[in-house]
Amino acid sequence: MGYLAWRNLTQSKTRFLLSVGGVALALALVLVLDAILAGFEGPLAAPIERSGADVWVSQKGVRNLHMVLSTLPEGVVEVVAGVPGVASVTPMLYTTQMLRGPRGSRSSYVFGLPADAQAGKPAGAWPPGAGEVILDSGLGQVLGLEAGDTARVFGRNFRVAGFATGLSNPLNGVSFLRLEDFARLRRSRDTVSFVLVRVGPGRSAEEVARRIEEEVEGVSALSRAAFARRERAVVRDMGADAINIMNLAGLLIGLAVMALVMYTATLSRRAEYGVLKALGASSGHLYRVVLAQALYSVGLGLGLAVALTLVLPLVLSALGLNLPLQLTWASLLKAGGMALVVAGAASALPMRQIAGLDPARVYRGGAR
Repeated sequence: MGYLAWRNLTQSKTRFLLSVGGVALALALVLVLDAILAGFEGPLAAPIERSGADVWVSQKGVRNLHMVLSTLPEGVVEVVAGVPGVASVTPMLYTTQMLRGPRGSRSSYVFGLPADAQAGKPAGAWPPGAGEVILDSGLGQVLGLEAGDTARVFGRNFRVAGFATGLSNPLNGVSFLRLEDFARLRRSRDTVSFVLVRVGPGRSAEEVARRIEEEVEGVSALSRAAFARRERAVVRDMGADAINIMNLAGLLIGLAVMALVMYTATLSRRAEYGVLKALGASSGHLYRVVLAQALYSVGLGLGLAVALTLVLPLVLSALGLNLPLQLTWASLLKAGGMALVVAGAASALPMRQIAGLDPARVYRGGAR
C-alpha cells in the first residue's frame, strides 16, 4: 500500500512538487508568524523576569509594563513594607521615552531606582552616579553608544556609565537612572510607579501578593511569574487577529492545493484503481492508498515548512535585519494538526471516485 501510494504520488514530478511545495508554503505562513510572535513575547518580559523581585505592586488595575501608566503615593512603600511576609521593598519610577545617540533614536523603558535597590537593578555596573545612565547593550548598539559617551534622556545629557545585557526587546530598549535624577526631571518626588517586593524565607510570592492586595488600598500585586505572563499576553493579544487570519489562509491554501493534486492524481490513475478493484482489492484498501498519498505530501510539506522557518533567521541576519524568530512545540503541534486536517479533507473527493468505480468497465475500456 505504501509503495503504491508513493509511486502514484511521484510518478508526475510536476504534480509531486506542486503538492509538497504548496503545502509547505501554506504551513510556513503559520509557522513563521507564530515564530515571530514567540520571538517578541520572550524578550518582552525580560526586565520583569530578571528583576529579582518576587512581587510587583502597582496602581490598582495595572498588571503589565508595556503601554501603561502606574502612579502610587510614595507612602505606599512603607505600608507595603509592613505587610507580613515582605522582606524588602524597592520603589521604582518608570516611563517610556525616546533615547537619542549618534545613530539616531530608539524607544526605551526608563527605570529609576535608588542606589541601594534590593530588586530591579541590572547585573553589573550598578549604581549609576548622578547624571549617569545604564543602558542595555542592545540599546547601546542601536544608538551607537559606548561607555563614557553621552545619551539624551528626558531631553537632558546623561553619561553612559555601563551596560546591562539581555533586557531589550524588539519593541523597546531598557535604561536605568538613579531614582533622584528620574524624580527631579519628571517632577515625581512624591510618587512611585511600582514597588518591588522580595518575600521572606518560606513565603510564597502568590501568598504575599494576595495579602498585599487585601491590606493595602488602591494597589494590584502580582507575583513575578504572573506579571511576566501578563506582559507576554500583551503581544499575544495584539497579534491574535493576524494569527487567526494567517492560520485560516494557510489552511485554505493547503487544502485547495492538496485537493486539486489528489483529485487529478486519482483521476489519472483511475484505470489502475479499476484493475486493482477487479482483481479483488477492496474499496477500503484503495481508500488507504489515497490517504497514504495525502499523508506523504503533507508530511514532506510540514518538514519543508519547518526547514524554511529555521533557515529564515539566518537569511534575515545576512540581510542585516534583526527579526526575532522562535519556533515552539505548540506551533509545531498546531501546524501538524492542520496538516492532518488538510490530508483528510483532500482525500475525501478522490475516495468518492474510487467508491463509484465499476470493475467491469475496466474490461470494456471504460475506466480510462
